[in-house]
Parts: sequence; C-alpha cells; structure tokens
Amino acid sequence: MASDRAPTTGTRATWALVALGMATFIYITVELLPIGLLTVMAADLHRTPSEMGLIVTGYATVVVLASVPLARLALRVPRRTLLAVTLGVLTIGSLLTAAAPSYPVLLTARLLTALTQALFWSVVATTAIGLFPPKEQGRVVARLAIGNSIAPVFGVPAGTWLGQQAGWRVSFVVMAVLALVTCVALIALLPAVSAAGVEPTRGSAPDARRYALLLTATVIGVTGFLTAYTYITPYLEEVSGFAPQALGSLLLASGVAGVVGTIAVGAHLDRRPRAALIVPLVVITGALLGLYALGTAQAPAIVALCLTGLSFSALATAIQNRTLQVAPGSTDIASAGTSSAFNVGIAAGSLLGGVLIDGLGTRSVALTGALLTSVALAALLSERWLARPAKPADAEAAVAC
Repeated sequence: MASDRAPTTGTRATWALVALGMATFIYITVELLPIGLLTVMAADLHRTPSEMGLIVTGYATVVVLASVPLARLALRVPRRTLLAVTLGVLTIGSLLTAAAPSYPVLLTARLLTALTQALFWSVVATTAIGLFPPKEQGRVVARLAIGNSIAPVFGVPAGTWLGQQAGWRVSFVVMAVLALVTCVALIALLPAVSAAGVEPTRGSAPDARRYALLLTATVIGVTGFLTAYTYITPYLEEVSGFAPQALGSLLLASGVAGVVGTIAVGAHLDRRPRAALIVPLVVITGALLGLYALGTAQAPAIVALCLTGLSFSALATAIQNRTLQVAPGSTDIASAGTSSAFNVGIAAGSLLGGVLIDGLGTRSVALTGALLTSVALAALLSERWLARPAKPADAEAAVAC
C-alpha cells in the first residue's frame, strides 16, 4: 500500500511479512478450531453438536456481512494501528472464548472474533505488499499465503490434539497468547503513518468488470470445491474404502500439497496472473472428475485428493493477487469483497454437499463440485470478451493481465 509506506530496511520488511503470515495462520486456526473440538465443547457446555455448530455458521455469516462495511469505515486508519487493534481484540475474544461459562457467552465471543477477522482480511494483503517494491507483489502475496496453508495442516490438528488432552479452553488460551505476541511484533515492525497520510489505493490495472467477474468465479469455484471437500472424509470411507485410521494421514497429505501449491504459484503471479488463476481451476476440475470416475480405487483417490489440495491453495493465492490488480476502487474494500465471496462459497458448498449426500448419495458431491468449478473456469476464460476494452493508458497493464 503505497500510502502506508515508510522507509524500512529489507530485513525489517521481511520480518514484518513473517509476522503478518503468522497472523493469517492464527486467524485460520482460530476460525477452524471449533470444528475439531465441536463434540468436546458441546459436552462441556451441555449442548448438542448441532447447537454448537451454530458458532461456526454464525462466524462465517458475520465475516460475509461485515467485511465490506468495516473496510469502508477503516479506509483512512493507519495499517499498524488497525492491525494492532484487530489482533488485540482477537486476543480478548480468544480469552473470552476460553473462559466462557455458558453458550451465550461463547457465541458472543466468537462473533466478536469474527468481526476482527472480517476487518483483518481486508487489509492484511495490502499491508504486506506495501512493504515491498510493486514488482514483487505476486511473490509477497504467495509468501503471505503460506500462513493460510499451514494452519489447516498443523495449527488445527495441533489445537485439536491439545484440546482433547488438556481441555478445549487451553487451546484458545494458547491462540490468545500467540495473537498477543504477534500483535506486539507488528507494532514494532510495521511503519508508523499518521492518519492524514493514509490514502486508499486502487489496483494496478483497475477494472470493475474484471473484478465483478473475479468475484462471481470465486463464489462459484469455492462453492464447487467445498461441495466435495467438506464431505471428503465420508467420501474416502464410503466410496474409496479407506479405514477411518487412514483419514488423518490422507488429509495431512492434502494439506502438505496445499503448502506446495501456494509456494509454486508464487513464481507465476507477477508474470502470468491469469494463468495462475486458470490452471489451478483446470486441475481442480480434473481432479474432482477423476475422484468421481476413479475414486472407488484407492490410488487414484489419493492422487485426486492431493491435486485438489495443491490446486485450491494455489487458486486462493491467485485470487488474492488478482484482486489487488483489478480492484476498481480501494484495494482494501476489494479484498473485503473477495473475503465475503470466499465465505459465501464455503457456506453454500457445505450446504449443497449436505443436500446432495442426503438425496443422491456421497459420490454425487465430486461430480457436482466438478461441474461448478468448470462453470467458474468458463467465466474466467470469457474475461477477454466480457471485460471492457482497455484504455490506451492501461494498454500495457491489460497485456500483462
């Protein structure tokens, strides 16, 4: 973010990026941790699993509804101040979650945390790229996204294990401590900018139609992926015939593949941003079709599972990078819109998958997911015809896109 830039050494900027990546790791872990601890939390608070599931649904709903409004309110707030407040409130929300004596208090704490996440995702990427030269944007976005990729692989399983061994409240205390340490690190490492010096920035190649198309493809593509992936464990058991004991290793392999995908796509984000979007969608679609057609055999199922993990992480990183390029107005608001689109896709995919399993059986989620990701792919491929012609001043940027 050019307006938030202050003289910083390369070392300081690098460590600030590490701290921002740690913050993404914390947020993803805090968001997903109740899923792994759902039954433990439900038993402790004397609630049914379905009632406890509302804290997950409510969390996602708040992120969808609050992202853009909060981003608008915070447009001229210095990034260091904004992120410090965000992580500070996350610390309080996590401690309140850990100390919650009742379900209403727990729900309140989770919704408070969701509000901070809605704001966090709207500014974290723009803050990160503002620390480095514009030519390094893609690589910075990819490095930042490593935190997102690692959280489901290591953060959530570790938090779940700790919660099962020492009590679910301990897991949230640990996350609160990590959030506080990261908050202090960001205060020390990010440049200080006065409120008067903060100006909203636009994308490097702003285009409202391209951005709208990107949001549409994001909702459809994420819905397709989550339609299948939300129910991947029953799929692997019922269709592929894996024993329950093997599921942990399989999901770990998929998560590690996701980290590899995030790193690999970073080399292409600056030079081939459209290809970095389209190729992962092609791979996701092919992998889901392969899972549907060949998923009854275990070897192809493993390959398809790893390919979906690798390509979806790459796609998520590419979407964030593309948002920062084509944002027609503030990049913060555009990032908030992308965050909302992701959460809509997550909610829609999990809902659609549940309906399909009840009506058509478990195997149908892979085929339906592939059909939806192919629609998202077609939308992105149509960009050259649907997007407005580039202005002369933007010709060079349009060619690069």
